[in-house]
Amino acid sequence: MKNPDVDIWLTAYDNPMKPVVAAMRDAILAADPRVGECIKWQAPTFTYKGMIASFFPKSKKHASLMFHKGAEIAGNFPNLTGDGKEARSFKVSDLDDLVTKHDELQAIIRTWCDQ
Repeated sequence: MKNPDVDIWLTAYDNPMKPVVAAMRDAILAADPRVGECIKWQAPTFTYKGMIASFFPKSKKHASLMFHKGAEIAGNFPNLTGDGKEARSFKVSDLDDLVTKHDELQAIIRTWCDQ
């Protein structure tokens, strides 16, 4: 379910990646009904039993979603990148790129909720 606070944030978001961020938001919320959203760290953040992921709002070359504990997500997700102890990133360059990554993004969200 969409949070009105995120709607307000998105309306004010002045960034060329705005359409991609909005489409990623829709895909994430549609992936699993257990997922919620809020504004945390001045950015849309997705939640289920804690923080799942937050957008990095300053990125202008791609929409960047940071999975706070992405290293703990089981499975093979080639677009979930990074080698830090906990965090992983999922980057989408444009709406066409999201089409190719959509199913993987939703699978990551469902896997998080299921584990």
